[in-house]
Amino acid sequence: MIISYHEIENKWKKFWKEKECYKSDFTTNLDKKLYTLVMFSYPSSDKLHLGHWFNYAPADTWARFKKMQGYNIFEPMGFDSFGLPAENYAVKTGVNPNITTDNNINYIREQLKEIGAMYDWDHEVITSHPDYYKWTQWLFLKLFEKGLAYRDKAAVNWCPQDQTVLANEQVVDGECERCGTPVIKKKLTQWFFRITDYADELLEGLEKLDWPEKTKLMQENWIGKSRGLTIKFQTINFPDEKIEVFTTRPDTLFGVTYMVLAPEHPLVEKLTLPEYMVQVEDYISQSLKSSEIERLSTTREKSGVFTGSYAINPINNQKVPIWIGDYVLSTYGTGAVMAVPGHDVRDFEFATKFKHPIIKVILKKGEKADSELKEAFTDKGIMINSGSYNDLNSIEGGKKIGDDLKKNGSAEWTTQYRLRDWLISRQRYWGVPIPIIHCVDCGQVKVPEEQLPVLLPEDVDFNPHGTSPLATSESFVNTTCPSCGKQAKREVDTMDTFVCSSWYYLRYPDSKNEKDPFNKELINKLLPVDKYIGGSEHATMHLLYSRFITKALRDIGYLSFDEPFKSLVHQGVIKGPDGNRMSKSKGNVINPDTYIKEFGGDVFRLYLMFGFAYTDGGPWDDSGITAVDRFLRRIWRLIESTDEFYKNDGADTDTFEEPEKSLRRVLHNSIKGIVEDTERFHFNTSISRLMELTNELYKYTQTRNEKNYNKELLKSTIKNLVLLLSPFTPHFGEELWQKIGEVPSVFNNEFPTYNKEFLTVNEIDWVIQINGKIRDRISADINLNKQAAEQMALNLQRIKDILSDKTIRKIIVVPKKLVNIVAN
Repeated sequence: MIISYHEIENKWKKFWKEKECYKSDFTTNLDKKLYTLVMFSYPSSDKLHLGHWFNYAPADTWARFKKMQGYNIFEPMGFDSFGLPAENYAVKTGVNPNITTDNNINYIREQLKEIGAMYDWDHEVITSHPDYYKWTQWLFLKLFEKGLAYRDKAAVNWCPQDQTVLANEQVVDGECERCGTPVIKKKLTQWFFRITDYADELLEGLEKLDWPEKTKLMQENWIGKSRGLTIKFQTINFPDEKIEVFTTRPDTLFGVTYMVLAPEHPLVEKLTLPEYMVQVEDYISQSLKSSEIERLSTTREKSGVFTGSYAINPINNQKVPIWIGDYVLSTYGTGAVMAVPGHDVRDFEFATKFKHPIIKVILKKGEKADSELKEAFTDKGIMINSGSYNDLNSIEGGKKIGDDLKKNGSAEWTTQYRLRDWLISRQRYWGVPIPIIHCVDCGQVKVPEEQLPVLLPEDVDFNPHGTSPLATSESFVNTTCPSCGKQAKREVDTMDTFVCSSWYYLRYPDSKNEKDPFNKELINKLLPVDKYIGGSEHATMHLLYSRFITKALRDIGYLSFDEPFKSLVHQGVIKGPDGNRMSKSKGNVINPDTYIKEFGGDVFRLYLMFGFAYTDGGPWDDSGITAVDRFLRRIWRLIESTDEFYKNDGADTDTFEEPEKSLRRVLHNSIKGIVEDTERFHFNTSISRLMELTNELYKYTQTRNEKNYNKELLKSTIKNLVLLLSPFTPHFGEELWQKIGEVPSVFNNEFPTYNKEFLTVNEIDWVIQINGKIRDRISADINLNKQAAEQMALNLQRIKDILSDKTIRKIIVVPKKLVNIVAN
């Protein structure tokens, strides 16, 4: 049997295009609108990889399933096309990223069409095209007007050799990936978005979202809201300076034996005495080579250096030394900690190494006060060695200490957040130019909206010179101030690419709008996105930034909703056959094109859904793909073989015995399982149900001959099988639909529904025993009560004959199974 999957797929792609089957319609049925969206791809190369297929194809199956349930589907696609790889390629070749990126997009767009998804390409967005980034610049200006965009100094990764800022991805083992030079931290003036203004709302909004609990917890921890005490420690050497620390455990204050400042803390230079300056500067230089993740590692050996200065503990007036240690970050809390080694793991390690005193001030239940602390006790308990606060529990004592210090002006109860404002500046070329002009007289002046977009210049030098590549274009930099008309300079930083993706879901429905970023009335009807699908790695960046932007635009007056994505699904990761993440350097990258060429898109997408749990993924293994191919061919043969059945007009259409009941039961159980599992993105179990139904159809046609079968039941079951299969294999489904004599498109038909009455067996073969020996069987209602079951058994002629000369002593009924008559 020859099936040309490629011919079938080309045929139906042409049909869908000519009939505009997937053209979005926002004029009707908006009460059942369903905006389903996958995170758009980054065209860093000219090929879709396996991960794209695993993300996009199953997501389209879900969308087609919902379409057949009567929903008005909007399923767009676009390209997140600004970014570092294209610029790196430009540095190597001198080719403008615009050229290579557009070439990649054109190629990938055609590859995406192989998936057979319902993408409405009329709504495509490409973030690196001026018709899109004009509105990204508009977004910046709106935030600037609202006071949510501002400029300040911040530490960045700096390569001394190349004289350029590096993204975190460009720092490998503390060195520049381009030249191998050790990377340092350097403070530069940068642009920020005030995401911290929305910290509380971002936390509270998580409760109403249908998102994975793990993702919500990651955002909650990233925002990191803590209620505690901000305490001022007076320095001894410099009486005009106080060090502020934030703690959630004021009950441990009597256990402070030293203080630690982050290397970047603004007081480090002032508090370091001259005789300690060289070692402090050396330590700072070394610490700035480490990433925050490395510095926070629990397995990393603690390091530090003494400044020579001391501070006074305000609760007991004890003198404590001030150290610097890179396990303290300037970006968290106040950038300074009061070290309590007896009750903090990191402080215990630091104190043990540098011989600081370790004082026990919280007593564990059942432990003696004078027992040695072999590790930090971090739970709450009873306060000891704490003066007048002794014998109080941690909660009561901590509150009393805080209140007492507040009375004398040494502390305040405050709320702190781990979240920091979003640094959006990039000293890059391939990004959105920030629409700000710097004027000596007027300061920071926004580019007038009618002058947007501020286009990327082409006369730039991509090679690193210590400044943004845009600064090398005099025609770009030199301009006039919109306010006073004098000579001025353009901002030369570009925006973080996450700004582009923080609002793209708003542009899709109205992507050709030249007057506005989107039509407010339309967007407020279509959004929020009903189902968003993408990787969990974006939990604390893209997903958080999009929530912030949505809330900000709501407050500015453009949106009537405050969350961008109502429901979220994370797809798993398909790893290399060796179990590691796929990468070219490891040589374990799997090219899907090989399989598409051999089997076609439908077989490949069906195998991805059958061979791997969608939310888990797993190591790549193609051993089952031929089995999936055989499964589809088996359905094809089944439909061809039943053609002979249909041609027989003499079939007994009233036949409805056990084979018919079994087929009907399997059909309705299959429908129930497929509906429930597909809704939950459990595609592998849905496909198993399709296989069970196919097996039952083969069993039925083999049990019944061409003259003795239920014609209507067989035709109906075949029809339902094609409807159930089609979302998984859209081209093949269309072909089968036409093959059984139906009018395409199959997706204009309702998805099958099940009848509860047909899910279970209504009759069973009751076993009839006499004195424990089987004497007869009878098919009857499964739910017979005891009296009815007894009467049924006693009415059987064979049982009557055996009992004719016996006396019945007892009748035992085992519900839904047997009747045992005890007689002698």
